[in-house]
Amino acid sequence: MKLHLSSAAAAVVLMGGIGAALAENVVVVQPQQETVVREYIKREPLASVNLLGVELKLGSSVPDTVELREVPEVKYRVAVINHRTVLVDPDTRQIVEVLR
Repeated sequence: MKLHLSSAAAAVVLMGGIGAALAENVVVVQPQQETVVREYIKREPLASVNLLGVELKLGSSVPDTVELREVPEVKYRVAVINHRTVLVDPDTRQIVEVLR
C-alpha cells in the first residue's frame, strides 16, 4: 500500500510539473502591442506571403523563407501570411498571435 501511495504522489508531482511547464509557454500579447502592430501595418503595409498547407494557428512554425518585420516597441515580429497578420516569436519562429 505504501508503494502504491508513493507512486500516486509521484504522478501528481510530475503532472504538476508538466502543467507548470505548459503554463510557462503561454504567450499573452497585450492589447497595447496589438494596437502598435495594427498602426505599424497601416503605415508600413506588408505584402502577403502565400503559403499553401500552412495552418495559421498558435504554435505553428513559420518557414525561414518568410521575412519577419521588426515592429518598434513590440517583442515579437510581424508577417502577413495568406492575407492574415501574425505575430511571431523571433527566436523560435512560432506564431504567438493571429490578429483578426
